[in-house]
Amino acid sequence: MRAPLSWLREYVELPAGETGRDVAAKLIEAGLEVETVERLGSGLKGPLVVGKVLAIEELTGFKKPIRYCQVDVGQAGGTGEPQNIVCGATNFAVGDKVVVVLPGAVLPGDFAISARKTYGKVSEGMICSAAELDMGDDHGGIIVLPPEYEPGTDAIELLELVDEVLDIAVTPDRGYCLSMRGIARETATAYGQQLRDPALLDVPKPNAHGFQVDVADPKACDRFAARTVTGLRPDARSPIWLQRRLQKAGMRPVSLPVDITNYVMLELGSPLHAYDRERLHGHISVRRAAPGERLTTLDGSKRTLDPEDLVIADDEGPIGLAGVMGGVNSEIADPQQDPESGEWRGTTEVVVEAAHFDPVTVARTSRRHKISSEASRRFERGVDPEAAAAAAQRTVDLLVLLAGGTAEAGVTEFAAPHGPHTIKIAAGHPDRVAGVSYGREAVVRRLQQVGCDVYGQDELTVTVPSWRADLTDPNDLAEEVIRLEGYENLPSTLPRPPAGRGLTGRQRLLRRTGRALAGAGYVEALNYPFVGAASFDQLGLPEDDPRRRTVTLVNPLSDEEPGMRTTLLPGLLATLRRNEGRGSQDSQGGLALFETGLVFLPTGSETRAARLRVDARPSDEDVAALEKALPDQPRHVATVLAGPRETSGWWGEGRPAGWADAVESARTVAREAGAELTVRNGRYEPWHPGRCAALYVTHEGGEVLVGHAGELHPRVVKAMGLPERTSAMELDLDLLARAGGGVVPAPRVSGFPVATRDVALVVDESVPAAEVEAALRTGAGELLESLRLFDVFTGEQLGRGKKSLAYALRFRAADRTLKAEEASAARDAAVAAAVERTGAVLRGAEAGSGAPAAG
Repeated sequence: MRAPLSWLREYVELPAGETGRDVAAKLIEAGLEVETVERLGSGLKGPLVVGKVLAIEELTGFKKPIRYCQVDVGQAGGTGEPQNIVCGATNFAVGDKVVVVLPGAVLPGDFAISARKTYGKVSEGMICSAAELDMGDDHGGIIVLPPEYEPGTDAIELLELVDEVLDIAVTPDRGYCLSMRGIARETATAYGQQLRDPALLDVPKPNAHGFQVDVADPKACDRFAARTVTGLRPDARSPIWLQRRLQKAGMRPVSLPVDITNYVMLELGSPLHAYDRERLHGHISVRRAAPGERLTTLDGSKRTLDPEDLVIADDEGPIGLAGVMGGVNSEIADPQQDPESGEWRGTTEVVVEAAHFDPVTVARTSRRHKISSEASRRFERGVDPEAAAAAAQRTVDLLVLLAGGTAEAGVTEFAAPHGPHTIKIAAGHPDRVAGVSYGREAVVRRLQQVGCDVYGQDELTVTVPSWRADLTDPNDLAEEVIRLEGYENLPSTLPRPPAGRGLTGRQRLLRRTGRALAGAGYVEALNYPFVGAASFDQLGLPEDDPRRRTVTLVNPLSDEEPGMRTTLLPGLLATLRRNEGRGSQDSQGGLALFETGLVFLPTGSETRAARLRVDARPSDEDVAALEKALPDQPRHVATVLAGPRETSGWWGEGRPAGWADAVESARTVAREAGAELTVRNGRYEPWHPGRCAALYVTHEGGEVLVGHAGELHPRVVKAMGLPERTSAMELDLDLLARAGGGVVPAPRVSGFPVATRDVALVVDESVPAAEVEAALRTGAGELLESLRLFDVFTGEQLGRGKKSLAYALRFRAADRTLKAEEASAARDAAVAAAVERTGAVLRGAEAGSGAPAAG
């Protein structure tokens, strides 16, 4: 809302030297958002005067029309002689009054005016258009003034070129500030002045002689006032002061009746509409649209109406969308002059509509037809229903004053029965909300300044004014008191949080997991939790795969991704592809990303959640019903890798990332959860069937599958545009935490030396290394501290279908130094168990020994 300071001063007695910035500061303190203060006419310097065109000489020989004009400017030129001015506009004639800027003047934009020779003539000034005076963007021609102004009159004052305009961003809860009346009320309160309310008019009482109006839906239209004005002069033009106020407020002058309705809307905040009475057929009705009805609105669009649309109609059908836009079949006709007789033709009888419509109805109609008008903007945010009759009266008064019309005696006003809205509030409630002691007197005074009627002592009964539909509960009233007392007066105090119990076990695991993966070279990525069928198709999931069953959103951000994710891989792999395409995979190494987040698994027993109360804490039954309506939401962790895992350099060759790195990232997470993974061959989309590891943990006496890791299937890599041999891992972090107990033992430093024994075992290629490792652990017993596979070898000397697995076994006793015989015996027992369970054959002699055993 743009509010000219000169207009604002009509309703509030501001200090003489108060500037627009001073007023803006006061309004900002009161809680309004003043975005800018525009200084109109800044740098403007006269002489800028009214001139009368005495003669026009058409200059020829140029590509465009050029006119050499003789203009009477009174005594403004210093000599009393007419000024000769070259002008390229053709929309004025001899005898017209125009705006002339003379040499020595400066126009907006620091444009200095001087006498100069152009087109072979000396031009002693310039005849101005609206754009040149910064009055708008109209470059259509020269400003032609009404004939009553004398040559030499100061045009700066006449056109109100010097002013300040406050541009206020009106929030949805302050719709009353979409009017000069509302802004003036806030200004008067901020300065402690009385408001000269423009809505305080003598309005005649309704009678039976007014224009007939039938309201079929009183809930959607609870107020409707109609007045008729006849005898309008078709040639009547909007006076300069009216046009300038509209321009400063950001609206374009159109014609006198339309300009008056726009002016009253800006003044009082109540949208109006004027109908050409001669184009109405029968009486006016307010009703819902019938199926199939059509209306051509003022913007020229032919619209098929919806049965939910509220329309204004006559006996022949709709003539306007209520609260949104009128129709062309009843619009005010543009005045036209008969070229032969010189008579003006146009609208001479007007029916003025001032109504109040339901905000929700108007908002839905506006969005349904994609129309955002000045009227709909106001109705959506709340219009004062009590101002409808005053707005109609103000419009009638201006039509009579400016267009020479006559107001008919008939007055129509429909008002649905309703009582005042009252709110009970404790006098100390604003004190408790703000943490400041205001006292009852301050609370009552501030609420009265808002326009409320207040009664009572300790408990106040507050009657809300008709223009504040946003005040619905005690907290709204408390906010009004606090903002008027000044947000800047609220003390800055630190909150006192209650003593907590620290992070939960789930939160601690989440942090440990993130730190561990980051330390291993992974970068965390956060992705939107939305998926579509195309994502599952790219992953190659079968049609019956449970991951295709998703929780579908009612209002998704994208129709292509309407479901909630059941796996982290689609978003994480898309992020990998995007970063790889942008050159993130460079000489510094490959890409390694991880994500922890919830997945959403429908249980099939979800129900529609009931709306919880906002004025009280929900009961345990309410919370339980809400939980039942939700899907399972376990937290997963996933990693993806591509490119080199170790870069090459002077230290040697690098190494590409592979399936083993994905498995190792799973082990890294498992260690943080205090769990031990068992790795087996698996087949699970989207992984390569021969390079997929199924990951198990022991929980409640049995093995539980917690995830998969390995290299992605080549078809998936191609479908998603990923780098070759991309690997991935995904684990159920919650299930892993339950298996591990969430307890990670601290590392123990022993004072006794370790004994190391290396063994190489030859097994069939089909035997998983994990089975050999499990057998070695079982056979080695409690002296085994750690076991590590450090070499895998295949070759002709081993035989076809054989492989050699070399392990480093570390033995240590907690209470003594081991003897060499004890370490060797433990190693032999481990080998014997592996031979028995996997058919392994010991290859070669012992590769090394540990610390010397004590005798």
